[in-house]
Amino acid sequence: MSKKRTVSVPLGPYHPLFEEPEFFNLYCDGERVVDVEWKAGYNHRGIEKLSEGKHWDQVIFLVERICGICSTSHPFAYVNAVENLAGIEIPDRVRYIRSLVGELERIHSHLLWLGLAGHFLGYNTVFMWAWKYREPILDLFEEISGSRQNYAMMKIGGVRRDIPIAKIPLIEKSIADLSPKLEMLSSAILDDPVLSARLKGVGILSKEDISLFGAIGPVARASGVAIDVRKDFPYAAYGMVDWKVITREEGDVLAKAMVRLEECMESIHIIRQCLLGLKRVPEGNIGVEVRDIPGGEGIGRHEAPRGECFHYVKSDGSNQPVRHKIRAPSFMNVPTFMASCVGHTLSDVTIILAGVDPCYCCTERMIRLFDLQRHSLSVSDSSLLERSRQKTRSIAAQLGRKKVWK
Repeated sequence: MSKKRTVSVPLGPYHPLFEEPEFFNLYCDGERVVDVEWKAGYNHRGIEKLSEGKHWDQVIFLVERICGICSTSHPFAYVNAVENLAGIEIPDRVRYIRSLVGELERIHSHLLWLGLAGHFLGYNTVFMWAWKYREPILDLFEEISGSRQNYAMMKIGGVRRDIPIAKIPLIEKSIADLSPKLEMLSSAILDDPVLSARLKGVGILSKEDISLFGAIGPVARASGVAIDVRKDFPYAAYGMVDWKVITREEGDVLAKAMVRLEECMESIHIIRQCLLGLKRVPEGNIGVEVRDIPGGEGIGRHEAPRGECFHYVKSDGSNQPVRHKIRAPSFMNVPTFMASCVGHTLSDVTIILAGVDPCYCCTERMIRLFDLQRHSLSVSDSSLLERSRQKTRSIAAQLGRKKVWK
């Protein structure tokens, strides 16, 4: 269908709900999306250029602020890159601590996503449950690092803080308390007929789509593509513990939700093994001395909650990088919206885009609907969200559910 005969629905680039901009142009035949255009580059924070003017150690604190949700993912990939460049081998205790922090962050990020997904659908009970269960994880970060958001745990050749034996029982209790709650959330999502009708078969990505767009992380694994940097290129303690890559075959939004919830359970399994490892190795050995960074190039990967986080660094032997390239996982996952959204109605747009868990701090975004034929704003951003919730209420009414979500 010719785009000239369709209604253009701009999503972006600015809206007070979002931190940074991103732009999608939906072409709709009535309520149904027939084509999507994506435009990136509305926001440039200059992180890579700023990195070139800082000491190797200072860069860690800079990249930690690329993303507020997964703030240890970029430092993790960065120190991996510098250690790759310099040929640095880290102690086993450092490996366990890094992996433990990375998996705690995975749990907190996935639960945050689940709560927001429930909010987009009008299931604010799910929103409150998920965020309530996430709180003890943030409390653990504060106990370990002193902060609930920017943990400042990574450093080249090691970590900045040890996890003493005395704190291990607290971590063990917190993750033990979380396990049954995650199982309850999984059962609630699978057993709820409204959620199944709302998410099943929506926003499907095939394996061919994953290959075409180069999607990574839970987005790829929900379509049956078992890629995971922790397994494919083991680092930290991921080659020292037993765990499995979580996949689903359906490729829809429901599969993406279930992959994330099951990954939380697998993260708990990894954390428990890391705690056992910390009990076996001597306390205090949390890094090697690094005096100089030689000339050369290095790459570092970390499987962030959204997928592979990639850092490239180049050194001329000075105390600063001469080049630092960063690729966040959302840069690869967000374009899949151009495939998953086509054929669905506007009421599904918000949850399909949310299904890739886009990080706008790492990439870029807003919601407006503009009628090209009438040359006027036809539907506001809040109306688009209400359409999503209205569809949930409609399905609930058809299934005879007494409760009406607001």
